[in-house]
Amino acid sequence: MPWRSKEASSPASANPPPEAPQSPGSRGTMADKLKDTNTLGFLEAAVKISHTSPDIPAEVQMSVKEHVMRHTRLQRQTTEPASSTRHTSFKRHLPRQMHVSSVDYGNELPPAAEQPTSIGRIKPELYKQKSVDGDDAKSEATKSCGKINFSLRYDYESETLIVRILKAFDLPAKDFCGSSDPYVKIYLLPDRKCKLQTRVHRKTLNPTFDENFHFPVPYEELADRKLHLSVFDFDRFSRHDMIGEVILDNLFEASDLSRETSIWKDIQYATSESVDLGEIMFSLCYLPTAGRLTLTVIKCRNLKAMDITGYSDPYVKVSLLCDGRRLKKKKTTIKKNTLNPVYNEAIIFDIPPENMDQVSLLISVMDYDRVGHNEIIGVCRVGINAEGLGRDHWNEMLAYPRKPIAHWHSLVEWQGRAASFDSESSCPSLKPPPTP
Repeated sequence: MPWRSKEASSPASANPPPEAPQSPGSRGTMADKLKDTNTLGFLEAAVKISHTSPDIPAEVQMSVKEHVMRHTRLQRQTTEPASSTRHTSFKRHLPRQMHVSSVDYGNELPPAAEQPTSIGRIKPELYKQKSVDGDDAKSEATKSCGKINFSLRYDYESETLIVRILKAFDLPAKDFCGSSDPYVKIYLLPDRKCKLQTRVHRKTLNPTFDENFHFPVPYEELADRKLHLSVFDFDRFSRHDMIGEVILDNLFEASDLSRETSIWKDIQYATSESVDLGEIMFSLCYLPTAGRLTLTVIKCRNLKAMDITGYSDPYVKVSLLCDGRRLKKKKTTIKKNTLNPVYNEAIIFDIPPENMDQVSLLISVMDYDRVGHNEIIGVCRVGINAEGLGRDHWNEMLAYPRKPIAHWHSLVEWQGRAASFDSESSCPSLKPPPTP
């Protein structure tokens, strides 16, 4: 009936009847259709056009989605991008051992950077350089702190040595502002009572002084005098800083002082003014056949004053050392109230020739004190292991046996403890030669 068809068609369009359960045969037919390439392409296009199209059943849409996603995953797994050289190197290392550090994070350098480097390797040349630099540490105290220019001239009529301080160059900066306020102190050693100094030049590392200083001294005494220049940095509110010093041992080094002679000297590093302790003259003589070493103490000069009176009571103590231990000690007489004593006393030690390379002599100039301990004015050392003149004097004695060899030796401060040689000891290898 017409009205029945209208009535049936309207609810059907609004609420479609539930689908009848499909038979297994119909499901298999649908799966076969999905496997067909043409059908799959049509369905994909349909899905892309509208995922909610009412023309395609919901079950078919879900099946198509799952199949498309599965197909895409297979493509991703089977498709591999073109491998670069860094990936090739990674694959080459991968079969050997899987390390965390070998994983490619995409930050590796090109293969040229994969060559072994020298990082972490020991370089012997660096250590050799350090050993060479170790010698520079020894000469730290002798490093230069700029240069100073001065001139010397002797006036024979007035018997005066004229010292002219000209200028200094390339001084180190002692102030925070990167500059210094330098001035110079002048001594004519061994006399430290007569101290002269230049004016202070503000904020400069290259001062020009151009000042003259006069030291009355007989011409005959010039050979025994030394010129000492100390360069300081002036400080208004604290102690003045010492920049360095220059000691001219030989005043006739450049000329005979008859005319003015300009001299350039390096300023040697120093933190305090060096004190002149004086000098001692002694001779050495060795007789190999008798195994007898004779040290003759001749005299001392310009010793440091140790008493309130401005003098000292000096005597000389000579210690025979073997491997750092004192075997014997002998002394001279005491000279009262003098800084220039004369002794001419011989001190003898019996040492066989085979032991001469094992021993050394420590010469100590002492100040006698009636009350309290005797004080050390200065020391010097001679022997095969001594330094400088002490070694040269010893070698000269061995080179010229049976002949007295005399030299002046400068005294230096005793760095050790006086008690270290107070106890007597014996050296088994040091035996006197048999008497004929």
